[in-house]
Amino acid sequence: MDRVAIIGASMTQFGQRDAWIRELLAEAGQAALADADVSPDEIEHLYVSNMASGEFEGQTGVPNALAHDLAAMPAYTARIDQTSSSGGAGVYAAWQSVASGASDMTMLVGGEKMTHRSTAEATDVIASLTHPVEYKHGVTLPSFAGLTARLYLDTYDAPRESLGKVAVKNHKNGVDNPHAQFRKEVDLDTVMDSPVVADPLRLYDFCPITDGSAALVFCPESVAREYTDDYAVISGIGGATDTHVVHERADPTTMGGVVNSSEIAYEMADLEPDDIEVAELHDMFTILEFLQSEDLGFFEKGEGWKAVEEGVTDRDGDLPINTSGGLKSKGHPLGASGVAQVYEIYKQLIGDAGERQVDADVGLACNVGGFGNCVTTTIMESR
Repeated sequence: MDRVAIIGASMTQFGQRDAWIRELLAEAGQAALADADVSPDEIEHLYVSNMASGEFEGQTGVPNALAHDLAAMPAYTARIDQTSSSGGAGVYAAWQSVASGASDMTMLVGGEKMTHRSTAEATDVIASLTHPVEYKHGVTLPSFAGLTARLYLDTYDAPRESLGKVAVKNHKNGVDNPHAQFRKEVDLDTVMDSPVVADPLRLYDFCPITDGSAALVFCPESVAREYTDDYAVISGIGGATDTHVVHERADPTTMGGVVNSSEIAYEMADLEPDDIEVAELHDMFTILEFLQSEDLGFFEKGEGWKAVEEGVTDRDGDLPINTSGGLKSKGHPLGASGVAQVYEIYKQLIGDAGERQVDADVGLACNVGGFGNCVTTTIMESR
């Protein structure tokens, strides 16, 4: 089977944007087409990763609207909604469309418009993905994060400061990402003194509410060679789910969807965790960077916090994690986040990441929906 290649990518400015969802999607789509040097009429499949444009701004039918706005008719269109892992699920769908032979040129655009709603309103929209019984009792994702963080710290004797160091690291990385929402370093004292949101997690342990979009262009590797010498291939990809009710898990500090999706991706790529040289993880909360880094096999269970303390995951460490700044600094426009993760890995692998460039030929992106309810893991290699 011909490997699936990514030949173009784009990411808009993340943060508070005046543009609405259709404008955000078109902005990223046009930039990705230009980056790939592909004309709109060459696109055969067009996917849009988006969680809640209907709920956030009353806008539905965004994929066919985007096809019109990009002049990509008569491309087949579909919206991919898998909550906060919609972007990763979109990468999977785009990969499938090319790997199956159904399309020789597929584009994925992920985006979300959120900042025009209040924090309470946005939190309520996102919390709707929880189980109805949990939702009825007012349970939100931040509360899950706080409970899990407390369990992790107590179980593995990890200092509270280790979580703060994730925020410090990712903010530092975000300074060199021109598209990041927050391009400002923070020190550990600032993180530790910020207001408590869900004990033991504080304000700086959480990602922001964000507007933004990102896009990728996929094709068979044989076609990629006709367009460019600079491309990356998806060598492994896997998706998995976990219990919808978080408290039914045997160990809340283990994200089964991460474990299972990564096992599929590693087997497909014929690689091991030690082969990964750069990774983008879904740090919606700082505790998730620990959980994912362990469940992906990078570190032993309960050892992820030590890797951060020792600088292993710094940009100049043995395994740079979240060179983009992560969701923590870059921002988290729900449907765009998983696409932006792959954008970052793509840029790293083709040597076009600018000031945040690291030495890597193999990268991984892990996009998480809810509190590990659904996960997509993507492994990529330079050509």
